[in-house]
Amino acid sequence: MRADVIIFDVDGTLAETEEVHRRAFNEVFADFGLNWSWDQPLYRKLLDVTGGKERIAHYVAAYDPPDGARALAALAELHAAKNRRYGELVAEGAAKLRPGIRRLIGEARRGGVRLAIATTTSLANVESLLAAAFGTEGRDIFEVIGAGDIVPAKKPAPDIYRHVLDALRAPSFASIAVEDSRNGLDSARAAGLPTIVTPSLYTRHQSFPGALAVVPDLETPPVTLPLIARWRATEAERD
Repeated sequence: MRADVIIFDVDGTLAETEEVHRRAFNEVFADFGLNWSWDQPLYRKLLDVTGGKERIAHYVAAYDPPDGARALAALAELHAAKNRRYGELVAEGAAKLRPGIRRLIGEARRGGVRLAIATTTSLANVESLLAAAFGTEGRDIFEVIGAGDIVPAKKPAPDIYRHVLDALRAPSFASIAVEDSRNGLDSARAAGLPTIVTPSLYTRHQSFPGALAVVPDLETPPVTLPLIARWRATEAERD
């Protein structure tokens, strides 16, 4: 049971980017004169909310920080500045592909498996990472990139995966998702996708019921197309 399509999440899945996002948020907060600093424990909680703008709005509503109203009034500007800073940091080499990603992508391309992205992060952030990781061909590796606000509801809603499957004209049963978080797993499964989970720095504490497989990364063990096929065949036998 081979996979004809592999759909990757980005943050925490393609690369361990969340610390880069956190740094960009904090630097831009300072630039805007906001006395805010998101440390790792707080950011782990905030990541339960998908989307940068949504995360800022949730922080204001849940924690009532100083200057919250001013930040919300400038939310679009604040978020755009954060994304620009993130892009600069990524271009400087702040984010590296996770183990096994480059190898599996190469194997998939040689094997005629179609590749796509389904993420809640902004398209500009995706393009920054792909350019830094793969150079000028980065954007062309993935046939469809579903990102940001292109759908009404973000993960854990299935909208972004359904959008990508529709754009590919691919059935979910012939596709595989690769995710790092419970929100991502729930999103992919709600769209009918078998899902491999590679927990990241900020999601290792989560549980992943219903995942096709949970592995530390795509090199532990080496996740190959034949291994994915075996996992899918085993799941089919259980069903």
